Amino acid sequence: MQTEQSERSTQPGASTADRAANAVGQAAPDLADPRQKDKAGRAALKDMMKPVAGHLMLARALSALSAVLAIFPYVSLVWLGGLLLDAWTQGRAPDAQAVGLAVNVLIGTFIGRLVLYFVALTVTHFADMRLGGLLRGRIIDTLGRAPLAWFTSATSGRIRKAVQDDTHTLHALIAHAPVETTSAIVMPIAMFVYALIVDWRLGLLTIAIFPLYLALQLLGYRGMGTKTAEMDTKLAKVSATMVEFVSGITVVKAFGRVGRAHRNYAEAADEFSKFYLDWVRPMLKTSALSMAVVSPAVLLLVNLGCGAAMVAAGWVTPVQVLTTTLIALVLPASITTIGTSQWSYQLAGAAALRIEEVLHVDALVESTTPQHPQGHAVRFEHVSYGYGDLLAVDDVTLDLAEGSTTALIGPSGSGKSTLATLVARFDDPLSGTVTIGGADVRHIPRTELYRTVAFVLQDPQLLRMSVRDNIALARPDASLERVRTAARDAQIDDFVMTLPNGYDTVIGDDTVLSGGQQQRIAIARALITDAPVLLLDEATAFTDPESEAEIQKALNRLVRGRTVLVIAHRPASVAGADRIVVLDRGRVLAQGTHEELVDEPHYAALRRATGEHMAELGRTATAGSVAQEQEGRA
Repeated sequence: MQTEQSERSTQPGASTADRAANAVGQAAPDLADPRQKDKAGRAALKDMMKPVAGHLMLARALSALSAVLAIFPYVSLVWLGGLLLDAWTQGRAPDAQAVGLAVNVLIGTFIGRLVLYFVALTVTHFADMRLGGLLRGRIIDTLGRAPLAWFTSATSGRIRKAVQDDTHTLHALIAHAPVETTSAIVMPIAMFVYALIVDWRLGLLTIAIFPLYLALQLLGYRGMGTKTAEMDTKLAKVSATMVEFVSGITVVKAFGRVGRAHRNYAEAADEFSKFYLDWVRPMLKTSALSMAVVSPAVLLLVNLGCGAAMVAAGWVTPVQVLTTTLIALVLPASITTIGTSQWSYQLAGAAALRIEEVLHVDALVESTTPQHPQGHAVRFEHVSYGYGDLLAVDDVTLDLAEGSTTALIGPSGSGKSTLATLVARFDDPLSGTVTIGGADVRHIPRTELYRTVAFVLQDPQLLRMSVRDNIALARPDASLERVRTAARDAQIDDFVMTLPNGYDTVIGDDTVLSGGQQQRIAIARALITDAPVLLLDEATAFTDPESEAEIQKALNRLVRGRTVLVIAHRPASVAGADRIVVLDRGRVLAQGTHEELVDEPHYAALRRATGEHMAELGRTATAGSVAQEQEGRA
């Protein structure tokens, strides 16, 4: 049974419920456990980095070679010091050729190391840009195929964080960590080996203090992975409450709930602050103590003090002591770099987990057996759709004849908008089929479907771009004349020409449009798309009377020759439709023309609810009075 269900969820016809059930059926780590979340984050990060694994491997190799070259300046220093010391003790001039060679080795290896390090960083930055581009492309593609219901459950803060913040968080790990971490591991090892070669006693002396440093670091950073995962969860909560507070500020203020909304954010911020302080306070003590242990003063005291004693005993030379002391001073920076890179891994793992969560949304699957509409009639056949346990559409069968206008009316929540979204395949039905020209919309290629169906919504959703680009959104290659023709038909061209930059005026930056103006631009967009199937969702719901008249003119031109599905609350606004369908609780209660439905109980109830029957009675009474008066005069 579960296998059958899994197979259904991967097909284009799989419903949201099927996909959700399949997801529940699969075993998943318990991400409520910070340890499991950290582990899952590292696994997601490893999988995400596969496209640039070759680049990172090359960068690590270059970084390792650069780290090995870092030894040679010290080798040259010992060699040069020995030459100068021998010449001084023997009372002669140093060998110029040998000194020159030592200096050249020192300078050459120093420059070579910098070049290799720079090339390694260039490779990782290229990998970072490539991976960032790939991830953003995948995210945008996934969001484009995600069911509309997913956007209603996912907060805007969560989506923004994945697209913008989390992909940026990966920058430190991809662009810097491979080079810096490899260098921080290879260079200390190579230097320690060289210190042992110089003198094994001095070599051991260079790391004598580090066991204490490492013990303090391990004590301070104990539980880092779980704490980081927990911090990330709390920080995401702060971000979500802030975004929701800002995006809903109008409603919050209108109903006097600013205090409560602010309190939600303040509570999330206080919870994060308390957690962070409780975590960091004890860590600061051990961190400060560990840094003091490997401070330059302590390292100089240990290495020069003990080294002087060894020189006095005749075991080593002053040059050897100076060289190994310089090596000891370099080692703490490498260990600190390793610790920082681990922190980057923690943050990047959490970011990768959030990105994977978005990428693994049960997107609408592209059909492998495409179908192409033969005509533009629309049919709903036993269609059901729901959100959770609530059915928004319940076994609806409905035909929209090609070139006809069909109106859906009913109270809020009756399923009108849901039916329209299924035509555009914003989601798939739980059962039944929606067809255009005999082709199941689940099998119509996405590009073809979007050129077949156009939407004019009550909220136009214009983008922050020029008026021209907004109108030509579906036809980016459209000429300015074609754009203006669509705008003229939408009754908006004259207004656009009065804007500061005409059709190049950027909406939101150069000008702010009224609701009616935005709606007419949306109509122009639908006109230029020239789609044969048109969905009108309360297109004049929130406009003033003057704008409504202009919009109605534009709509009358738009609907000509198209299969139109109109969504409305007021029966009077769709009285001229070829067919009116009355919906309630997702079911079809009645259908027919206005004249056929006048006495139908459900249709009549809607007319009474909007006061239209009273207006009609008033007109009838007025006409009757006029007729009686005329008869009396006669």
